[in-house]
Amino acid sequence: MPPAPTPTPVRRAVSPLDHRIEAATGHDIDTLWAYRDRGVLDEPHARLVDRHRELAKAHTGVVFYLKLLNRLSSGEFDVDDALFTRIDRTVDQLEETTDTRDAAARTVIAALEPIEAAATASMSGPSPLSTDDQAALLAIAGGAKLYEHLLTGRMSVTADSGTRIPHAKLQRLEDAGLVVRDTSHPVHAGQPVALTDTGRTALFAARRTPTTQAPKVPARPGTSPSAPAQRR
Repeated sequence: MPPAPTPTPVRRAVSPLDHRIEAATGHDIDTLWAYRDRGVLDEPHARLVDRHRELAKAHTGVVFYLKLLNRLSSGEFDVDDALFTRIDRTVDQLEETTDTRDAAARTVIAALEPIEAAATASMSGPSPLSTDDQAALLAIAGGAKLYEHLLTGRMSVTADSGTRIPHAKLQRLEDAGLVVRDTSHPVHAGQPVALTDTGRTALFAARRTPTTQAPKVPARPGTSPSAPAQRR
C-alpha cells in the first residue's frame, strides 16, 4: 500500500471568510496579499491579512484530509486492517486541522469586525485623494528618497520605481500628515520618504472599490469550491 501523500502549501487558498473580507475591504484576496507584501496596508488591514494567511493555510489542510479520506473510502484499496488504521488516522488528522481552521477563523473575525465597522463609518468621511495624490503615495510606498541637486539646489523625490515627484507635492503630502521624511539623512545624499499610518489608511481607502455584495472568487488550484463538510 503506497504511503499517504503530504499536504503541499497553496499560496492563494480559498478560505470560508474570503467573500466577507473582500466585501469589507473592496479588494480581492490576491490584491490584499500583494499590498501586504509591498507595505501599503495600515496596521489593522495588515493584521487582517496576516490572520487570513493563517486561516488559508489551515483551510488547505482541511481540504487535503477530506480528499484523502474520500480516496481511502473510494474502493481503490483493499478493505483490511491496514485500511481501517489509515482511515482512523486520517479522521484524527481531519479533526485536528478542522480545530486549527476554526481557531484561525475566530482570529480573522476578530480582526475583520473593526474594519467592517470603519468601512460603514467611512461612508460620511472626508473627500478621497485625487488620482495624482494616489499615484504619488503608491510610488512612495514602494520606496522613495528626496534629493537636492548640488548645482541647481532644486529638490524632488525619486521613487524606487523611477517615478519623480515634485517637491511641492511632497510638501503638500507632508502637511496633510500622509508622508514623513527621515531628516537624519542629508538631502544631497537622499532623505528616505515613507508613508505614515494616516497615509497608508488614506491610500488604501482611496483605492478601495465600493461593493454592494460579496464578489465571487473562482476556486484556486488544489482547493475545493465548496465549504468544508460539517463535522460529526
